[in-house]
Parts: sequence; structure tokens; C-alpha cells
Amino acid sequence: MPTNPSRQNPVRPRTSQHCTRRRGFTLVELLVVIAIIGVLVGLLLPAVQAAREAARRCSCLNNVSQLALAVHNYEFATEHLPAGSINPEGPIRSEPEGQHVSWLVQILPYVEMSNAYRHFDQSAGAYAKENSEVRALTVDLFICPSFPGAEINEAGTAARTTYAGNYHSREEPIAADNNGLLFLNSKLRYTDILDGSSQTLLFGEYRADEDELGWVSGTRATLRNASRFDENDFLRKSRRWKRDQKGEDPLPPMGPLVTGGFGSAHPGGAQFAFADGSSRFVQEDIEPQVLQQLGNRADGKLLKASY
Repeated sequence: MPTNPSRQNPVRPRTSQHCTRRRGFTLVELLVVIAIIGVLVGLLLPAVQAAREAARRCSCLNNVSQLALAVHNYEFATEHLPAGSINPEGPIRSEPEGQHVSWLVQILPYVEMSNAYRHFDQSAGAYAKENSEVRALTVDLFICPSFPGAEINEAGTAARTTYAGNYHSREEPIAADNNGLLFLNSKLRYTDILDGSSQTLLFGEYRADEDELGWVSGTRATLRNASRFDENDFLRKSRRWKRDQKGEDPLPPMGPLVTGGFGSAHPGGAQFAFADGSSRFVQEDIEPQVLQQLGNRADGKLLKASY
């Protein structure tokens, strides 16, 4: 039987090959993605910054605690607190003239810096040429991590600190009759703190100005009063004092005998150490009267508000 040739050699249909087109992002879609990423970054960035500031604030509190411990160890060894400033006479002027040995110099052996202490000639004074090397020595323990400025002055001759001793409860010159804890040639014992060591400021934070004389200097560079917190994030940008919250009691313009109050680069307040060795964050909205009471070692008044 004859075979059908069409069955022996079937004709296969030709398949057409189509090119697959890949679809890309349109300009609108790309802009939407970029906008979403921008919104997410805007939401996350404040949280990241807040976390970083919280870490810096914790590190600052550790600095304060370590310095408070050093002061206590000094007192245990000498049976008195260090002098806020050592100088033959007063009142102290915030100028590079005089002996002006600060309390930070005196506690150097108690913060594992005995070598720097041995290299510092206290009899020559803070500004003597032979003390230039120690004067320019930057110490991480003496600087708040949140401080935005440089750790040393522009000339490279004086390393800064952001921690200052409490010398008086009001804005007055640094002298031998101040009512704080660290003042001119002071050698206080704990029995002299009649208001109680847990209710008396030992030292606290402040925002160092560009013209400060460094941590070796027992001037306003390392001593402050409890008159008030400085305004505008505690930085005296105008070089003039602000009025208090009620618009009263204006203070004089800055000068060598004007010292200034406490403050910090932290939002909302500053870290303080108390005479009992405790340390805590004090809010900037503290009542001025309460702050002044904390700065006075023996005013005999009851604190009328919390801090």
C-alpha cells in the first residue's frame, strides 16, 4: 500500500521567537523611592542623634563620678578638700598673672596622672614657662564628650576643661571668704559642710569660652558659682550676662572679676557632683534659689523644691 508522504515527512510549523522586553523604573517611580528613603532617613536621624547624645551624656557622668572619687581620695589623704585656687592673695582675676594653681592640678595623682603632677612646678605658677608642657596637656577625663569646641586653645598653649568647682553661691569674685567648697586657698573639712554633703555642690559642668586659661588655671576656667544657669544652651555668646527668669537682677558685663555660672552642651541641664561623692543630672529649669542654696555649704536653709 502506498504511503502518504505527508505522514512520513510531517511539516513542522515554524515558531516565531519573540524578544522579552525588560521593564525598568520610570522617572516617577525612581523619584517616589528617593522620597521614601528621604522620609525614612529624616525619621531615623533624630533617633540616632538622640542615642549618640545619650551615650555621650553617660560618658560625661562617668567623668564626673571619677573626678568626684579623686577629690574624695585627696581628702582622705590630706584630711581636707583641695583649694579651688592657690594664690598668695585675692581676689582672683581671670588673667594670666599670678600663681593660680587649680584644684584639678592638685588631684592629678588621684586620676593616674602622677607623672604630670611631678612635672608641674606649683611654686612657679600656672603660667610659668617651665609648666608649659603640662599646661598644654589634653586630658580626656577633663572634657565632656558633648563639648563642641576644641580641647586646646587656638594657640595650642592651654588645654581646656568643662568641669568647674563650686566656689560661691552668688556672682562674686573668687576670694578666701566664699561660701562654696573650692575657692581661694580653701582647705575645708567635711565637718565644715554644715548643710550636709549630699546637699552641697562640689563641682559641675560649664561651657568653656575660647579665651579660657585652661585646666591648670584656678580662675573662671576651673571655678564657677551657683548664681544661675547661663542661657542659650548655657553659652555666654554676647559676652554679657542675661537677666534672670523674672527679668530682674541684671549682672555686670564680663570682666576679669566676673566668673559665671554652670552649664553644659547637653540639652536640658548639666551634670553635677555633690560633696558626698554622688553625681547626677540637674535640670536647667531648677529654681535659681534652690541652685544657690546647693552652692552654699552653710546657709542653714531648708530646700523648698526638688532638684
